[in-house]
Amino acid sequence: MAFRKIINDPVHGFITLDDPLIYKVMSHPWCQRLRRISQMALSHLVYPGAVHTRLHHALGAYHLMTLALQELRSKGVDISPEEEQGARIAILLHDIGHGPFSHALESVVIPEMSHEAISLLIMERLNDECEGRLQTAIDIFRGTHPKRFLHQLVSGQLDVDRMDYLARDSFFTGVIEGTIGYDRILKMLTVHGDSLMVEEKGIYSIEKFLVARRLMYWQVYLHKTVISAEVVLVRIFERARELAAAGDMTVRRSDALGLFLFREEPIDPARHLAEFCRLDDADVIVAIKQWSFHPDRVLSILCHALLDRKLFKLRLQSEPVPQHELESMQQALKQQLSMNDEEVRYLAFTGTAVNRLYNPNDERIDILFRDGSVRDISQVDHALIHQTLSQPVKKFYLCHHPANL
Repeated sequence: MAFRKIINDPVHGFITLDDPLIYKVMSHPWCQRLRRISQMALSHLVYPGAVHTRLHHALGAYHLMTLALQELRSKGVDISPEEEQGARIAILLHDIGHGPFSHALESVVIPEMSHEAISLLIMERLNDECEGRLQTAIDIFRGTHPKRFLHQLVSGQLDVDRMDYLARDSFFTGVIEGTIGYDRILKMLTVHGDSLMVEEKGIYSIEKFLVARRLMYWQVYLHKTVISAEVVLVRIFERARELAAAGDMTVRRSDALGLFLFREEPIDPARHLAEFCRLDDADVIVAIKQWSFHPDRVLSILCHALLDRKLFKLRLQSEPVPQHELESMQQALKQQLSMNDEEVRYLAFTGTAVNRLYNPNDERIDILFRDGSVRDISQVDHALIHQTLSQPVKKFYLCHHPANL
C-alpha cells in the first residue's frame, strides 16, 4: 500500500505527504521544533491573528513546491524522481536554522552565522542520520545542483518560499493587500536555458506579487509598532549581556539560551547544534518573565514593555533623526525616570528600516515572450515594476520609552 499522510492547512487546503523519507525528515525533533518558533516574531502584538509557526510555513512552501514541479513536468521539463524528492526536502528544511522569534533575534543568538548557514549545518547532520539520502536536497539548497532552476524555486526572487509566506502572513494578519494569485503564478512558470522564467501572459500576476510584497513589508513586517517591539526584544538581550559582563550572576541562565547568550567568545554552531535545536520561543519568554523582576530597572522596564504590551513609541520619517532631538529625548527620560546616561540609552535610540521592491541588478524575474525573447520584468513595455520602484526605500526612526514627556 502506498504511503500517504494528509495535513489540513487553512491556507492551501489539504497537503499530501506521500514519501516515507520526507515524512521521516518532517517528524525529526529538530524539524518539529519549528512548531515552537513563530513565523512573524512579535507581529501578533499588532495583528493578534499572526500566531502561525515556522512549521506552518515550511509545510505550505513544500506544498507549493510540489505543485510547481508538477506544472513544470507537464510542460516537458525533465525532473527525475530523485530531483523532485530533493527539491521538496530542500524547501521543507529551508528555514530549519531559524532560532527563537525568527529574524528578530537572528543577529543576537548566533551573530556569526545566518539562519541559512545553520539550516545547511542541520541538513548535513540529518543527511548523516539518513545515510546520505538528503544529498540531492543539500545540493539544490546550496545551488550546486546542475539544474539551476531547482535552486531558484527554493531561493530566488520568485521562489515558493516567498509565495507561501505572503499568502500565509496575509491570511493570518487579515491584511488583504498581501493577497497574491500564487496559483496562477505557478501555472505561468517555465524553464528556459536552465533558468526559471515566467510566461508572457503571467506579467500582471508577477507585478501584483511584487507590489503585494512591498505593501506587506510596510504595513506588516516593518509596521512601526512591530519594529518597536522587535528592537526592544534585542535590547533586552543586550542589557542582560551587559549586566552579566559586569559580574551580575543573577541574570545568567544555565540552559541552552544561556550557553549562546553569555558566551565569552564566538561559539562554533557545529559543535553545539543539538543545544541550538533545543531553543525555541518558550525559552525566550521564560527568560523575559524572570528578568522582569530583576532589580536592574532598565532590564525590568524592557521586559515589562513586551510582557504587558507597554510598547515604546516609534516615529518613522524620511530623513535621519537629528542628534540633538535624540539627546533631548534622552535628557527628558533621564530626569523623569531618575536614570543615568548609560541607562537611558536603552530607553531612547534611533535606527533605520529598509525595503526594496525589486532589485534587477542581483535578482531577476525573467519573462519569456512568445517570440522566444527574454526580458527582465522591469524592462517590459509599460512595466509597473520600473527602475524608480526598484530603488530601495529607507526610513529612519526615533524609538523611546512611552513616558509622559
